[in-house]
Amino acid sequence: MKRYIQSTIYVIFVIVTFLALAKSFMVYKNPFDLYENPLVWLALIGFVMVIVLKEIVNVMAINKAKELQNEKDGVVPEETPAWYAGILKSWTKAKDIEEEHEIVLDHNYDGIKELDNSLPPWWVYMFYATIIFGVVYLIRFHILDGDSQAVEYDKAVAEARAEVEKYKATAPNLFDVENVTLLTSEADLKRGKAVFNLNCASCHLADGGGQIGPNLTDEYWILGGGIKNVFNTVYNGGRDGKGMIAWNKTLKPEDIAKVASYVISLQGTTPAVAKAPQGEKYTEE
Repeated sequence: MKRYIQSTIYVIFVIVTFLALAKSFMVYKNPFDLYENPLVWLALIGFVMVIVLKEIVNVMAINKAKELQNEKDGVVPEETPAWYAGILKSWTKAKDIEEEHEIVLDHNYDGIKELDNSLPPWWVYMFYATIIFGVVYLIRFHILDGDSQAVEYDKAVAEARAEVEKYKATAPNLFDVENVTLLTSEADLKRGKAVFNLNCASCHLADGGGQIGPNLTDEYWILGGGIKNVFNTVYNGGRDGKGMIAWNKTLKPEDIAKVASYVISLQGTTPAVAKAPQGEKYTEE
C-alpha cells in the first residue's frame, strides 16, 4: 500500500511540474526571459532530480530484491574476480581483515583501535605529479621568463586584429569608416538613391533640400562632409539626444556606403526648397 502511495505522489508531481513548465513556455514570448527566471531553473532542476532519484531507488530496490531472493533460494553470489581484487588492492594498499593486526597502532580509544594505513597509491602519484608540474611551471615562467597570461592575451589580441585586417583586405563588400571610398558608378548611386528615398527623404526631402534634417546640397555640415564623415554619421547616427538615428542595425554596410555616396552626389544641386545652411563649411582635404 505504501509503495502505491509513493508511486501516485511521484506521478502527480511529474504531471503537475510538466504542466507548469509548459504554461511558463507559453506565457513568455521571448525564450531568453524564461531562462532568466530562477524559479523556472529550480523547477527544471527539481524535475530532473526527482526522476533521477526515482530511477536510482528503483534500481536499488530491484538489486535488493534479487539479493534477498538469492539468499532465500540459497544461491551464493560469485566472488570478486581475482584479477579485479588484485588491481583494487594494488591501488589502495588495503590490508585484509585477517592482516589488520600487522598495522594496529598502540592507540586505544574506548576500544576503538587505530590502523596505520598507507595513503592510496593513486593519491600519492597525483601528489608527485603536482610536484613535477610545480617545478616545470617554476622553471618555465619564473626562471626562463615565459609569457605570462597578460602577455599571452596581448599576443592573442594582436593575432586576432591581424586576422581581421587580413579579412577586411580580401572580403568583398566590406565597408567601414576606415576603408570606405566614394562610389561613383551608376548602379551604386541608383541603389543609394533608392535607399535614400525609402529611409531618408522623410527628413531631408527627396531632393536633399532639408526639412527636419539639414540641407544636404550645400557646403555646410554639422558632423563633417566627405565620404568618411557621411558614412560614419549614417552608420552611427547624429548627435546624442537629437539628430539622426544610427542606421547600422537597419541597413547593411554596403547600402550605407552607397547612400552616403549618393548624398555626396547631391552637392551643388538646386533643391526646390533649400533649408538654411547648418554647421560649418567643409573643405575636402
